[in-house]
Amino acid sequence: MSNVSPETTFLVCHGAWSGGWSWKKMRRLMRAAGHRLIVPTYTGLGERAHLANPSIDLDTHIQDVRNVITYEDLSDIVLIGHSYGGMVATGVADRARDRIRQLIYLDAFVPKDGQSLFDLLPESERQRMRGLAKAGDGWRVPPNPTPPDTSAEDQVWLNARRVNMPVKCFETKLKLFGGELKLPRSYVYCTRIAPADPFGQFARRARSEGGWRFFEIEASHAPAVTAPEPLMELLEEVVA
Repeated sequence: MSNVSPETTFLVCHGAWSGGWSWKKMRRLMRAAGHRLIVPTYTGLGERAHLANPSIDLDTHIQDVRNVITYEDLSDIVLIGHSYGGMVATGVADRARDRIRQLIYLDAFVPKDGQSLFDLLPESERQRMRGLAKAGDGWRVPPNPTPPDTSAEDQVWLNARRVNMPVKCFETKLKLFGGELKLPRSYVYCTRIAPADPFGQFARRARSEGGWRFFEIEASHAPAVTAPEPLMELLEEVVA
């Protein structure tokens, strides 16, 4: 039996190169648990790839999700940011503070006011990604490889749908208009870490800083793909 109210609305800010489609495995699990799952795709990605252009940045993607809240009249939201989506979710939570019940960072970047995603990566990684953009069309970065434990079937599915990402999304510095976020926050750290482990810094912060709850999941970076059932169980625990 679920301990969570059937009315729980999970709104997901997905990761880079991805789209709402990437949470497909979670839809059935959310429905079975009596929850509502909304995963809007950002402008220029997924089924909205035809809208891609060099001006798209982090603020575009924050506005994408903010508009879903406004036009769907959502409230009492559990907002999830996965990976790059942590940048988006932080901006969305800032602009819709009265609509968000709690914020969950799923192996995600946790920016402070004035920080870009590139600010949260080592210089070598920034240079690598900018170099890839320059070598291509000059304004988009091709996807990072999928985690090594991704099944062959899922790799085919993912690789057919992931698209290059506007580099401005990684360069834009987040603006917080309402000051530091005070709403309930949880960090979920995926323990099958990549060699570079860009998310360990945020796991350490969530463990040591006040105002956080900290959870771990035995999964690689995209548990909605590689470990949907354990992720569903953990999300129920976080929200219960």
